[in-house]
Amino acid sequence: MFKGRSLLCLLDFESHEIEKMLEISFMMKNYVYANQVPNSLKGKRVALLFEKPSTRTRVSSELAISMLGGTPIILNKQDLQWARGEPIEDTARVLGRMVNGIGARVLSHETLIKLRDFSRVPVINLLSDVSHPLQALADIMTIREKFGNGYVRIAFVGDGSDNVLLSLMAIVAKLGLELHVASPKELKPREDYYKIITEIAERTGAVIEFYEDPYEAVRGSHVVYTDVWVSMGQESIAEQKKKLLANYRVTTDLMRYAVKDAIFMHCLPANRGEEVDPEVIDGPKSAVWDQAENRLYSAMAVFSLLI
Repeated sequence: MFKGRSLLCLLDFESHEIEKMLEISFMMKNYVYANQVPNSLKGKRVALLFEKPSTRTRVSSELAISMLGGTPIILNKQDLQWARGEPIEDTARVLGRMVNGIGARVLSHETLIKLRDFSRVPVINLLSDVSHPLQALADIMTIREKFGNGYVRIAFVGDGSDNVLLSLMAIVAKLGLELHVASPKELKPREDYYKIITEIAERTGAVIEFYEDPYEAVRGSHVVYTDVWVSMGQESIAEQKKKLLANYRVTTDLMRYAVKDAIFMHCLPANRGEEVDPEVIDGPKSAVWDQAENRLYSAMAVFSLLI
């Protein structure tokens, strides 16, 4: 079902396959806590390419591979001939002869496609400008740990074109969940991916709605989620985005519109005082640190299943 496939975007997988990834993520967490982690990657070599800086993704990916008995090979772009102009296609061809799989954190999603097509080994998206699938799996893990598999309404407040939001929308559509997005009308998801997501949502019964008023989006929600307003590579439009998003900060007052036992989520890193107030992210409703820990288990699940 999984072996030999790549994970560039969750839209490429069926709902039952995503549920299996989540099931294995929970199993991996139990294995780690019981100190009984299987050697499912024994003898496997996995290259981890980083075109962008990383904390959670790098630590979780490297640990996931090594804990499962594999050998992670960390490759920062500046350390490779890739940084001196070697085509990514050539890098992919070489890696494909030497490793059993590739994880890559890249600026452009097209880089992942080239890595997959020219390496001919499984490629796992560790973040691109389009998608962050391992984050979305960890997000749903965190939500289910708090609320189980029952009805949950998720609210995302911030940049409607955000790559983390796009992956969240994808998994919500695939699993038939409910998501309310509060975003300025100027910041919308990529039309090509949004069209696919809405078509899937129609089939699964998922609800994905956009609001300009954050209070309307958050009202009655179980989860309030946000991300940084300015991602790496967007420095040239930073001030413009900050002006557009000035009214989309997650505050203590905004959290009052969610249900009583609501949780706050953020994929990190966070800018306290910008997209979220310190009292929220560091307060009792914050599930941010559970969410960050769960990145390890979603990585373990996906690397184990695909490689």
